[in-house]
Amino acid sequence: MSLSLRLASRNLARSNLHVSARIPARTFATQQVQKQQQQQSSGNKQFKIPRTTKAGPGAGALGAIALGAIAGWYFYSNETTPSWKKVNYNSVYKDIAGLLENEDYDDGSYGPVFVRLAWHASGTYDKKTHTGGSDGGTIRHASEAGHGANNGLEHARNRLEPLKKKYPNISYADLYTLAGVVGVQELGGPTVRWRPGRTDKTEADCTPDGRLPDASQGADHVRNVFYRMGFNDQEIAALAGAHALGRCHTDRSGFDGPWNASPTSFTNFYYTELLNNTWVPKKWNGPFQYVDKESGQFMMLPADMAFKKDSEFRKYVEKYAADQDAFFVDFAKAFSKLLELGVKFPEDAPVYEFKTLE
Repeated sequence: MSLSLRLASRNLARSNLHVSARIPARTFATQQVQKQQQQQSSGNKQFKIPRTTKAGPGAGALGAIALGAIAGWYFYSNETTPSWKKVNYNSVYKDIAGLLENEDYDDGSYGPVFVRLAWHASGTYDKKTHTGGSDGGTIRHASEAGHGANNGLEHARNRLEPLKKKYPNISYADLYTLAGVVGVQELGGPTVRWRPGRTDKTEADCTPDGRLPDASQGADHVRNVFYRMGFNDQEIAALAGAHALGRCHTDRSGFDGPWNASPTSFTNFYYTELLNNTWVPKKWNGPFQYVDKESGQFMMLPADMAFKKDSEFRKYVEKYAADQDAFFVDFAKAFSKLLELGVKFPEDAPVYEFKTLE
């Protein structure tokens, strides 16, 4: 199922600083030459110009020196400017959005897997040890990319790689998180505040396996994982709504199927489907999961069912099922928080609220 993306882009802000300089040239002449010209014009007398012992720079030399100074300043300034400041993030947003739609991939959009990439890159944070999180972009390294929960995310990373080459100054950490913002917004979700300044780190900084949620577990496990990052029950329930997007694959997580009938639209359908359907165990040879009793086309994971069965989680599920606007507000805040966990941003890093493509 494909979502037709809005194609016309809004005006982009300029990011490159163009420096121009106008160097005035001067003509120098000695007083003796002036006198000679006067005397030659009056009496045509011979006048010997004395040799100068110290010659000042001529116009060409002065111009060359000035241009050299400006060039030196420009290159020095360019060398000392942080890489993140050299990127036009509005252009990056537009180019990521241009990568979303693809009829040959999954349900016709890379948006859901971009959101999953940003989520898994960020969801490794540990508030006690201050390790993990999106800073470092370590999910691109083999040891972390190979974690079981990250199966299939190479599709997202490979799709984004040409943009890393086009914008070499953007960090992978910023690129992956921005892709998640694009996925949410361009598929109809809320505006997510985002800021640049994440850095890239080496494979030595990869987190150990096991920090991401295990979909086969229940409410206690879900809380343990999210509390470790610093979230509360309301934020956890809001983040779970991202399961409105995408589907599970047997060759990735082992589970199979979408959560609802519109897996490329960001809606509150995750909550309405969770509450309004009767969910029964799926009869198959794969891992334990649920399917809707009526059609058998949609699925829920054991961790999803925790939000229906647990009384504290359920009250937020009911709230978001009844009010999509409330869900959007809470999700935008929680998702932005997730993407920033553990990141030490530069003090002057701006906050972006990107407009979707029109």
